[in-house]
Amino acid sequence: MHSMNPATDAAAPSTLSAPPMSSSAAVAAVAATTAITAITLDALPRQVSARVVELHAARDASEQELLLRLMEIGFLPGEPVRILAAGFPGDDPLAVRVGQTTFALRRHEAALVRVAPEAVA
Repeated sequence: MHSMNPATDAAAPSTLSAPPMSSSAAVAAVAATTAITAITLDALPRQVSARVVELHAARDASEQELLLRLMEIGFLPGEPVRILAAGFPGDDPLAVRVGQTTFALRRHEAALVRVAPEAVA
């Protein structure tokens, strides 16, 4: 039974709170959620906000150079990203905003970036 006194109710434990989680468990939970929702940047619909999750592992030296270039221009984990427009015909290149900067990326370049679309509030 609850009293009508907020001072005494504030000290009462909440039955809806989750048990405390270690930081490694929290990171694992976020990673599991992200793995389910992560897609490649080239598959992200236009004007949908997302965050960079990771870059794919390089398969060869030329792809490694491309991945380094993508990191240098700002495609780093946690950065906000969205596709603003696509070329015509063929939807190539893509106009992509990462952070506050807009770049043109070919679809094969965008396919190396994994993103997590943000939930619409």
